[in-house]
Amino acid sequence: MAAYATVKDVEDRLLRTLSSDEEALCGTLLDDAAVIIDTYNVNATADAKKIVSCRMVIRAMGDGEDKGIPVGATQGSQSALSYSQSWTIGSGGAAGELFIGKLERKLLGCGDHIGSYSPTQELVPTPIPEVPA
Repeated sequence: MAAYATVKDVEDRLLRTLSSDEEALCGTLLDDAAVIIDTYNVNATADAKKIVSCRMVIRAMGDGEDKGIPVGATQGSQSALSYSQSWTIGSGGAAGELFIGKLERKLLGCGDHIGSYSPTQELVPTPIPEVPA
């Protein structure tokens, strides 16, 4: 399975050059993202797959700047003398995990579809056409 984006595509979106370790991780994550994307819609456009791949990898890798804030944190607090620190991780996915968000599902053409399917639907007998006498 070939990745839908390159390490250069991710670097262009991050506006920085990745280190050699980050490049290796990025390449592996791009390959993994391609498999995940194909489970949603293998027939999505090449542009959509590229955008979604980059967004997934950037979200998993973070921006590369260690600010002491965990990737995926939505809230945080720090204290000084009692040495307390707490973070709330958002529900969009675990920190560092590859996942497809709502916008990305829409880009892939599989977001917000409502419907149903009954497995018994196929059990309904097909009417037998009448044979002219």
